Amino acid sequence: MKAAYIEKTGATDQIKYGDLPKPKATGAQVLVQVKAVSVNPVDTYIRAGAISMELPKPFILGCDLAGVVDAVGPQVKRFKIGDRVWGSNQGLLGRQGTFAQFAAVDEEWLYPLPEEVSFQDASAIALVGITAHLGLFRDAQLKTGEKVFVHGGSGGVASCVVQMARTIGAQVMTTAGSDAKVQICRTLGANVVVNYKTGNVEDGLSRFGAIDVWWENLREPNLERAISHLAFRGRIIIMAGREAKSALPIGPFYTRDAKLYGFAMFNSPATEQRKAAAEINRWLARGKLRPQIDRVMKLSETAEAHKLQEANTLQKKGSLAGKIVLVP
Repeated sequence: MKAAYIEKTGATDQIKYGDLPKPKATGAQVLVQVKAVSVNPVDTYIRAGAISMELPKPFILGCDLAGVVDAVGPQVKRFKIGDRVWGSNQGLLGRQGTFAQFAAVDEEWLYPLPEEVSFQDASAIALVGITAHLGLFRDAQLKTGEKVFVHGGSGGVASCVVQMARTIGAQVMTTAGSDAKVQICRTLGANVVVNYKTGNVEDGLSRFGAIDVWWENLREPNLERAISHLAFRGRIIIMAGREAKSALPIGPFYTRDAKLYGFAMFNSPATEQRKAAAEINRWLARGKLRPQIDRVMKLSETAEAHKLQEANTLQKKGSLAGKIVLVP
């Protein structure tokens, strides 16, 4: 089978595209014929060696996938050959990744794919959708009528935060780096969008009012700024800034009865992720949630896709509005 893989961590020139043995479904594994995958920042961190994890050799890249069940192991109970499925949390913690024509995945990390939802949409929503759901509902316990702020609302996770919050009746303010991205955020349902290059975000926040849930996704979080706009018993979600050492203004934080949550999606057990996936499926099938896809590329272009992702994540080029999807 064709696959995008590395034999050692490093720059994008370590990515190879070629033939590897087709995996077999053993135990509780499901063999998926992959129809679409998507690129996440964590994929680039693992490939570069920025996150220390034990990796199989050769190591197939990628967390997310959508496809069709090709075979099942003897212990599989939830799926059968021909089922449409999607999933995430691969390419992590010793598991092989998804950037291949076939992937053997433990059934606990797979979810049924509604007929109304395309493979490309499912792969693009996987990690970012589950991440947004866990942060908003497991941790922040967002409620109808509350106010949410998230940076960069046209991005992968942020676009899901915007849509999920609006779906349950919360109000959302977000930012964007161009007029085109501002329009995308409005289409996704954001109540207030500020172009951070031409507008005044602080003025926008002041007019929007006290924030109940502040979703902090910048690589250099400014907690003092977040807390200054936080409502009584407000919550801050942190999911970025691996090397950041931000100051926490203790006084304004504790006197607001505030809470601070930090989490990495891949630490969440399969039971929690499956609960999130079930609601994501319902929203996808009803058209209440859709992924923000910037472009679709070939799996053979994985190295170029990683360069594009790094240019936006690390170099802040701002040339992506959503996810990169790859198709075998």
